[in-house]
Parts: sequence; structure tokens; C-alpha cells
Amino acid sequence: MRSVIVAIIVAWLVIGFIAAGQRHYFSNSKPTCATTGTTVVTVIAGPLNYLGANPKIKCKAPQPSK
Repeated sequence: MRSVIVAIIVAWLVIGFIAAGQRHYFSNSKPTCATTGTTVVTVIAGPLNYLGANPKIKCKAPQPSK
């Protein structure tokens, strides 16, 4: 039973990685908080991406003082 659950989780994440790759989230040369967060959430959403889910993350990092 444990191996079936592990196989389902691995398949879920692989589908999420495929969805993130199709959206070109891995080709960004300058990663930010928002792009990294969106990529992670897309991978976790897995097959839900193909059912209409389009997760996005917005981050506001504090600006360094002058």
C-alpha cells in the first residue's frame, strides 16, 4: 500500500514539473520571490494545472536601506 501512495505522489509531482516546464518557469534567468513561489505552487498543484488551476504567488520583499 505504501508503494502505491509513493507512486501516486511521485506521478503528481512529475506532472507538476511538466506543467511548470510548459509555462517556461524554469527558463527565467533572474529568479525572484514571485517567480520561485509560482513555480513551487505550480509543481505542487500537479494535475490540477490541466484542470484550469493557474496558481500565482505575489511577494513584496523589503527594499534595502540607502
